[in-house]
Amino acid sequence: MRTRYIIYILFLFIATGLFSSCKSAKLSDAEEKQRIGEYYEAANIYRKVYQKTPAQKRDLRGYIAFRMAECSRLINSTPRATGAYMNALRYNYPDSIVYLRLGQTYQKEGKYNDAIRYYREYLTTYPDNLLAANGLAGSEMAAEMKNNPTRYIVRRMDKFNSRKGEFSPILGGEDYNQLYFSSSRTKDKEAKISAITGQNTNDIYVVTQDENKNWIAPILVDGGLNTEFDEGTPSISGDGSTMYYTYCAQDPEGPRTAEIYRSRRSNAQWGKGEKVAIVKDSITPLGHPSISPDGKYLYFVSDAVGGFGGKDIFRARAVGNDFGPMENLGEAINTAGDEMFPYARDSVTLYFASNGHPGMGGLDIFKATLDSTGHWNVENMGAPINSMGDDFGITFAGSQEWGFFSSNRNDARGYDHLYSFEYPTVNIFIEGFVSDLDEYPIEEATIRIVGRDGLNVRVPVRKDGSYRVELERDISYVMMASARGYLNQNFELKTGPEEANETYTVDFFLSPIHEPVVVENIFYDFDKATLRPESKEALDQMIKMLNDNPNVTIELGAHTDRKGTDAYNERLAQRRAQSVVDYLIAGGIATDRLEAKGYGESAPKVINKRMAERIDFLNEGDVLTEAFILELTPEQQEIADQINRRTEFKVLRTNYNLF
Repeated sequence: MRTRYIIYILFLFIATGLFSSCKSAKLSDAEEKQRIGEYYEAANIYRKVYQKTPAQKRDLRGYIAFRMAECSRLINSTPRATGAYMNALRYNYPDSIVYLRLGQTYQKEGKYNDAIRYYREYLTTYPDNLLAANGLAGSEMAAEMKNNPTRYIVRRMDKFNSRKGEFSPILGGEDYNQLYFSSSRTKDKEAKISAITGQNTNDIYVVTQDENKNWIAPILVDGGLNTEFDEGTPSISGDGSTMYYTYCAQDPEGPRTAEIYRSRRSNAQWGKGEKVAIVKDSITPLGHPSISPDGKYLYFVSDAVGGFGGKDIFRARAVGNDFGPMENLGEAINTAGDEMFPYARDSVTLYFASNGHPGMGGLDIFKATLDSTGHWNVENMGAPINSMGDDFGITFAGSQEWGFFSSNRNDARGYDHLYSFEYPTVNIFIEGFVSDLDEYPIEEATIRIVGRDGLNVRVPVRKDGSYRVELERDISYVMMASARGYLNQNFELKTGPEEANETYTVDFFLSPIHEPVVVENIFYDFDKATLRPESKEALDQMIKMLNDNPNVTIELGAHTDRKGTDAYNERLAQRRAQSVVDYLIAGGIATDRLEAKGYGESAPKVINKRMAERIDFLNEGDVLTEAFILELTPEQQEIADQINRRTEFKVLRTNYNLF
């Protein structure tokens, strides 16, 4: 079994006098094996004794079944544990804790309806029991978490895994190109099977990346680190020079306890481990160390006196070469269940595994964040990081959202294996083109983007006028396109809150400063100066343009076609230009920034390159005078007259209110 269970200090079950006359030597052997922590052997002996015990001895069979179930649960043989607890219940085992245990094992098997039933049964007797209440809450919310998973992508790392067990990965190396983990794999066919777990003892292995960033096959860590006993749950110091790990020697005369050891790296090898002095006694189990990246704290697990029940997470401040004293992390993190496998990601973020907080089953991985008041805020990481099985021992590649963890999900034997996880990067981009009004790219334009997330960048566009900038989701941005000789243009963008890739497209069309600009889609009633409703959008865009360029004054010029007298056309054009100016003033533009000018038919349109490309009977440089138009066909004359009927603006000054 895994080192994660070896750190359990043993519970001593005291049998009453009812059983003393019934105990056989083999039953005594089983009890002794259980007392010293050899759960695997104890479960096997209990099973044989149970089978030989007559059904009429109901009390004894219930007693044996319950103890067999406890041993099976502690070695993670969940189906056998469930069956044994059911037998204990069938023979009226006198302690209602059997209902709690059935709730826990059924939850771990993903049989949430059965788990809910037994948790509720236990709560009828102990309504204030938080362990049962949290188990019930977890079972009730498990289906929702499974049906609404997070965006983490989880993959089983069969390249790292073996037919045995592996757990507690930790990333190391400057580029996170080394992965250490614990494993019971061995090439020794005659290796001794542990009476504690039923597996080989655990050693620490390492897997590295090649020059192409591909992970290669795991190898046993060289040097004096590994021994004949259990080593597991490694943690690497920030500078990569020290490894902390759990060490479990096996004393044939006493309980199997756990200690925290450390190994120093020398000449690319890890040296022989030495005990880390945290407590003075030799019986308090300590394990699952995690050194903070800054080296100030060592987090670890113990069931020392004064905790909240089960295994608690503690920490100790570095004092010279050692650590101390122990500090319990408190009830926000620790529960009546087991909190284990802490992982200090940074000074305010701690990950850990727990079966005491509401979860999907077995051990779930939780994230705890320390706020400014010193309070830990704990959240379940949800599916697919968590499952109905045991999920624990997470490690991240620094601040990046990828790494590894261990889990026994979907393994009928209850063996742990390594899994990778990655939170898909959400890519939000804004892209487009900056062009002039004729849609020709402006090569020397720039885009300035200011966001509420603190972004403040000025991006030059490419030669083809294009740009592309990465943004963040759910953020408001203000963008401004500018170029020498052109008016600025602003645009406001709010990216969506969805955690999905998105590309926004915004094209800018800049108005030139040194030549008149036709304002498209301004319409008047026939032979009048009244603006038609469909002109509103174009006029509002003019208001925005003037607000985007607050130092500009402009002339609004209205032009008519050749029909009618010169005097009439000039008066009509003047009234139309004034109508536009009045609309802009009503929209908040200062009066002294605007001039109205009616040109009538006195300034015929000069055809530019883009117009010549679009209209086949016109050439660049043509002037649409009355004489020119009369040479055209009737259909062409109507098009030319329409081109001449236009509203334009031209920039008069660019220093308004600057002095």
